[in-house]
Amino acid sequence: MTGETVDCYNCGHPNPAWAQVCRSCGVPLRQGGTPAPRGPIPTDQDSLISIGTAVGAILLAVVLGLIVSGMIPAAPVATPTSPSPSATLTPEPTDTPEPSVTEPSLAPSVEPTPALPGTVSFGFNLNKSTREVLDQTDTFGPNTTFCHSVSLDEPFGVSQILEEVARVADDGSETAVQDKTGLGVSSGSTIAGYCADADLLINGWGAGNYVLRDFRGDEQITEGTFSLTK
Repeated sequence: MTGETVDCYNCGHPNPAWAQVCRSCGVPLRQGGTPAPRGPIPTDQDSLISIGTAVGAILLAVVLGLIVSGMIPAAPVATPTSPSPSATLTPEPTDTPEPSVTEPSLAPSVEPTPALPGTVSFGFNLNKSTREVLDQTDTFGPNTTFCHSVSLDEPFGVSQILEEVARVADDGSETAVQDKTGLGVSSGSTIAGYCADADLLINGWGAGNYVLRDFRGDEQITEGTFSLTK
């Protein structure tokens, strides 16, 4: 020990004369001329108490640190998570509409043509007494006689009938070649017959297909077709 410093008996570190504890190792320094222990480990009661106090303080600090650290919850460890696959909406299968079954359209009903009250027949000759045609045919060529007879189920009841003729084209259209022309009949008779030179008709109307209609006043009583050839 010098006048200004005190060497630590434990570690030999010089300390101020007024120091109570070594600034290096913390061992209490002897004051008042008490001789320092010679060994490296102090064995006197005061030194042991000082050492025990220092160790106790250190242990207390450690224990308090553990207690405080236990009170503070540990930060949660972020566990990397793989991104969950996004849900893909799969459209529900829609019911395929059943193909509509179209009812077959019914063809418009064609009103039947009212039956005419009389008939017309064609031929090359005519029975002079009954006025019915003979050698029936519907095709007339050159050097032939065009005859036709009109028959009713009842007497004509008039003195004449009206007769018209139209040429029929391939598409069904008609072209009049003879407008309604009066032909004499016996009012009480049911048959009337007429003849003409076929060459006159062929030269006047030409070859083709024709339709002939007879009327009693405004009432149509017969309809028939024939052909002229060259």
